[in-house]
Formats: sequence, C-alpha cells, structure tokens
Amino acid sequence: MTEEPIDELRCSSKGCRADAVWAVRWNNPKIHTPDRRKIWLACDEHRASLSAFLDRRGFLRDVVPVGERDLP
Repeated sequence: MTEEPIDELRCSSKGCRADAVWAVRWNNPKIHTPDRRKIWLACDEHRASLSAFLDRRGFLRDVVPVGERDLP
C-alpha cells in the first residue's frame, strides 16, 4: 500500500480522486463549539453535492478556495 504525499489534496467525495479546489467548512453545533471548523475537500464536480449534504443538516458554514481553508 502506498501513501499519498501530504501536499496532494484530494476530493473528499467517495471514490473521487480529483484534485481538491474547494474547502467545504462545517461543524455540527450539537458537538462542536461555534468557532470549530471541520473541512471536507471538494473538486469542482462535487462542490455542490457535498455542500448541499451539509446544508440540509444545518452543518455548512462556508465554502472557500482550498488555499484559504485554514483562514478564519
């Protein structure tokens, strides 16, 4: 089994191996503090579906370019 280099960011959608372009930032208010952000990475193709999944549950906070994922 080979490990991916740490600098390769891949889409979080199941089975997708595309490069990540977007950081979908979210939190579950029942278990996370308001300032906590979990991150799913998304390619252009899966940005909408990953965002919609989280938004339906009230978890989506924002979507930013992957290079800005760790900024407030």
